Amino acid sequence: MVISTTQRRASSEQAQFFSYGEAANPIRSGLTSVVPYRSFSPRFFEESGSAVLPLDLSAELNCDGPATGPSLCANFVRVHDTELRTAAVATSQLFFVADGEGETEACGEHFSWSKGDMLVLPAGGDAIHTSRGKGALYWVHDAPLLRHLGVTPSESRFEPTFYSHLDSQGRLAEIAASPSGARANRVSVLLGNAAFPQTRTVTHTLWAMLGILPAGQEQKPHRHQSIALDFAVGCEPGCYTLIGTELDDQGGIRNPHREDWVAGAAFVTPPGYWHSHHNESGADAYVLPIQDAGLHTYLRTLDILFSN
Repeated sequence: MVISTTQRRASSEQAQFFSYGEAANPIRSGLTSVVPYRSFSPRFFEESGSAVLPLDLSAELNCDGPATGPSLCANFVRVHDTELRTAAVATSQLFFVADGEGETEACGEHFSWSKGDMLVLPAGGDAIHTSRGKGALYWVHDAPLLRHLGVTPSESRFEPTFYSHLDSQGRLAEIAASPSGARANRVSVLLGNAAFPQTRTVTHTLWAMLGILPAGQEQKPHRHQSIALDFAVGCEPGCYTLIGTELDDQGGIRNPHREDWVAGAAFVTPPGYWHSHHNESGADAYVLPIQDAGLHTYLRTLDILFSN
């Protein structure tokens, strides 16, 4: 086949060439935007009527929206008075019940839920939600990742999976009471799925953890390369997270950003940033981080580090 001059010119118009120093770190040079600090108030849950609120940072991320991070989108969902349908072009969707009780129809199955339960749906998991009274859900999915790749899911990688609040709290209590739990920097239960034995994550892209931050305690700094979309499940004033890019000589975070917890609020912990959790209140607190660490764990890039 002979390629004409016109065809050769058209096929070369998008070709670019850069030196290593110009393009090796596009974040440092400002070409790729950093993931910003951001918190989202739970006031949305106090309003009436059924609605979805995407926690959208796509303008700051310079990507198609809605997106809370480069690969994930978090949403507040209010189910009240009328049924509500949710849908996303995603491989994985996670719903955490922040408050209330109700039902969800999805993937040909019926699920009854109450506060603290979690439902994880695969590709094609359009869902219809109803509630008895007012229900509040925290919904995270990986549609931004698929948009970036320019793909749509062709198959479900796992079955719809329900995580009971009673089961997760029971396992968390066992871990907290164990000798290893008493010495651990993190007292938490990781949610896994039998379909993903290599990564032990809730889906092949998502990672989820229910953690307890005991009253009067501090969880020392750590970092990982996955973004964390943290949801404050329950807390009293005096709980907060410190976030920053560097550690000082004592292993603390230098010039940290402080994010105060509010029950029902969500906040973003950027990938690669050091962060520590603090509870100066008189009551135990609970937090649910959801990350794209299922993907990072499979790619062997999660790189969890703890300070001394």
